[in-house]
Amino acid sequence: MFTIHIVPMFKDNYCFLLHDSQYNLTAAVDPGEPQAVISALDKLGWQLDYIFCTHHHHDHIGGNQYLKDKFGCQIYGNKNDAKRIPAIDIHLETEEIFTFGNCDIEVMDLPGHTIGHIAYFIHSYNVLFCGDTLFSMGCGRLFEGTPNQMLNSLNKIKRLPDQTLI
Repeated sequence: MFTIHIVPMFKDNYCFLLHDSQYNLTAAVDPGEPQAVISALDKLGWQLDYIFCTHHHHDHIGGNQYLKDKFGCQIYGNKNDAKRIPAIDIHLETEEIFTFGNCDIEVMDLPGHTIGHIAYFIHSYNVLFCGDTLFSMGCGRLFEGTPNQMLNSLNKIKRLPDQTLI
């Protein structure tokens, strides 16, 4: 069974815990606030095995080193942004597909908010974790990328299956 648990952080941000009960694996997507993640993991009875980073901003990677020290988890992120993602272990290529439990996860290149911004698309569940590329009321600010890059990134999301959860 595959479970997604939402962890509120700061005033306006979230981390997502992904859990594959068949393999007893747990990943955190963008754990900016480590104590919120630890509290959720304790409540759920899960251990942290992986961290998946969408981009280098502190509200998304601020918990990396602390969580890695506590759980010994591996940290995944864009190879082109590796110098800006603390404690990164796995340098992902865009369009790469890797396995988490019984899921194949595609790494999508979504520059605009930042140059090295990526997303994680889980094909078997039609779920996308897109960091700060898309919000419920718009898209992320352009800190490093161009409007054209953001538009291209949003169009990539638009081409995903209609039933995709974002």
